[in-house]
Amino acid sequence: MKNKQRQNGHGISRRDFLGTTAAAAAFTILPGRVLGGPGQVAPNSKTTMACIGVGGQGTQDMMAFLQSPEIQVVAVCDVNREGGGYISWNWSQGKEAQAAGREPARRAVDEFYGKQQPSGQSRGCRAYADYRELLEKEDVDAVMIATPDHSHAVITMAALKKKKHVYCEKPLTWSVAEARLVTETARAAGVATQLGNHGQATEEARVTQEMIADGAIGPVREVHVWSPARFWAPALYETRPPETPPKPDGLEWDLWLGPAPERPYHPAYCPWTWRNWWDFGTGLLGDLGCHKLSTVFKALKLGHPVSVEGSSTKVNPETYPLGVMARFEFPQRGDLPPVTLNWYDGGLRPPHPPELPLNERLGDVLYVGDKGTMMGYRIIPESRMKEFGKPTKRLPRSPGHYKEFVEACRGGPRAGSDFVDHGGLLSEVCMLGNVAVHAQKKLLWDGPNMKVTSDADANQFLRREYRKGWAL
Repeated sequence: MKNKQRQNGHGISRRDFLGTTAAAAAFTILPGRVLGGPGQVAPNSKTTMACIGVGGQGTQDMMAFLQSPEIQVVAVCDVNREGGGYISWNWSQGKEAQAAGREPARRAVDEFYGKQQPSGQSRGCRAYADYRELLEKEDVDAVMIATPDHSHAVITMAALKKKKHVYCEKPLTWSVAEARLVTETARAAGVATQLGNHGQATEEARVTQEMIADGAIGPVREVHVWSPARFWAPALYETRPPETPPKPDGLEWDLWLGPAPERPYHPAYCPWTWRNWWDFGTGLLGDLGCHKLSTVFKALKLGHPVSVEGSSTKVNPETYPLGVMARFEFPQRGDLPPVTLNWYDGGLRPPHPPELPLNERLGDVLYVGDKGTMMGYRIIPESRMKEFGKPTKRLPRSPGHYKEFVEACRGGPRAGSDFVDHGGLLSEVCMLGNVAVHAQKKLLWDGPNMKVTSDADANQFLRREYRKGWAL
């Protein structure tokens, strides 16, 4: 994509300064597109950002973007004014419940920028409950989206239609159909995008791809990827909770539901365990699949699978099963042979490979090739790794997952998990796995036409009807 296409093309519709305190700053905060010209950003301009969904993960994302000197966070949005029970995703701080919501986020932003002002204070950040109001009033360059999965698509689409750069947590969408539409809309919008699968930016991801490209284990025909039991509390119910307690003060429950079917508030849904529920989350396959399968897709140049098969522990229409297995079959890609990708979660895992001593821990990704087996980016056994040595360094290294997005917003290269090149299809295939789990059978898949060809009934799981008042 040419750098010129990165520019939003809007005129200035508001603000010369963020507020009375910020007005004393040494620079004027204007959208980066205004001053820089095609592919360039004036040195005194900032890329303005709004953060939508500032709970546990959203707060971590927001704080990361605050560290970037090229970014100015000017607005935050969350359906919860302020509340507890959010789990910090910064594991170095432990997993204790934290307070989060739009007001704690606003205070954090103002405190961060206040330390940079002579007065020690800043009141430039605005807080919203409804993302639609934010997008109407704030002429920002970029948005960060970290709401529950079921709202990703509606917010992302609204931002893309306004030509905003978009950083969205994984999975990109709740359904296959949403992923396809968001990907195509991002392609047409020509803006910078990035999926929140941070591992794609690591050195390990690059080395794995280079080893596969160097033929370290020969043509790869089989991959096994597994995830341990969920790291959030499993659902206490197999059906919807019968109780209808009052919602917490400050929580806009109707906005939290968004496009999902209406139901009464219950603490079993939010703020932390919504991933258990099909109406709101996408389970471990949707959540961690986008992390763990990213390097697999890049290393093996995967596109649409031709089939997917799902099985699991007890299935019910309300909650994600305790354990899931999914099997994707991909066709030949150029001179790369067909490959089968196996997913396991909830404690399920592949057989212990014969090349790995029984007393050694099984890694979470196994590549099985004609000439050997890799566990992550290491050939097993270790003696084979020593024989191989190091792969040819052929891929550019990442400046960091968040930095990739910032640079893309400012006219640089596409981010590593750009929706169009990677993140959209990756999310779509993970959601297709959930379709197979619903169907509990093997499905033949026509990817280009987005259709299950072997079972017409299974196509109902590719999308869902939105609640009245919500649409893409």
